[in-house]
Amino acid sequence: MTEASALYIGHVMHHRLRPRGHRLRYRLFSLLLDLDEIDRLAARLRLFSRGRFNLLSFHDRDYGDGSAAPLRAQITDLLAGAGLGHGGAIRLLTMPRVLGFAFNPLSVWFCHDAADRLSAIIYEVNNTFGERHSYLLPVAADATGDVRQHVGKVFHVSPFLPLALRYGFRVTPPAAHLSVAITAEDRDGPVLFAVHRARRRVLTDRALLRAFITHPLLTLKVVGGIGWEALWLWLKRVPVHRHPGIAPATAVTVQTYPLEAP
Repeated sequence: MTEASALYIGHVMHHRLRPRGHRLRYRLFSLLLDLDEIDRLAARLRLFSRGRFNLLSFHDRDYGDGSAAPLRAQITDLLAGAGLGHGGAIRLLTMPRVLGFAFNPLSVWFCHDAADRLSAIIYEVNNTFGERHSYLLPVAADATGDVRQHVGKVFHVSPFLPLALRYGFRVTPPAAHLSVAITAEDRDGPVLFAVHRARRRVLTDRALLRAFITHPLLTLKVVGGIGWEALWLWLKRVPVHRHPGIAPATAVTVQTYPLEAP
């Protein structure tokens, strides 16, 4: 049986346009995990586990509401509550725990209906304050090619970006390649552009070991990189926006708008 789950090797690039120019680019790897395949993957692979320590691992509580409730049930309830198609595959693009540690600024859920059409994408965001918020955005039933979506920002992430922004997404769903591009803009136009591009690899122990060796201590480097880039932004005198001190009204922002194919 062909697995939908896969390893993706690529990079992430951020380009800040205002009020000071700044650019970064890092190599990384991610896993695309079909929720119905994770246990089978953990049984097949020696270097990957679910819910226990390994070179690479997946822990359910790192996602969703962090409870013991099954992730499939959590995502299905969100889709049903939003009146969106569900019942098909649910696949998560994320960085695994590496030697027990993980920090995912962004994980992306690709949600399919019973006819296996992509019905919604959920962008699950974690900040360095230990908080999490998700944006659930519908996908037009007749959409082809790249998926384009938008939503207003409601969750504090970086102290160098204000809340009064709007996100625009352009996503090439996982296949031989994938791409997740995000634009943050205010009333004067784009402030920040970020893109993650990657190539698919079959999930094998050899591929996982190679990814670990070529991207050592990946998730620790993500946290270190956030601090390093923050220092550069501070030295460039980019304005600092304090944490608002309050959380969004709900843990998940559900965006509704007229759906049109791009």
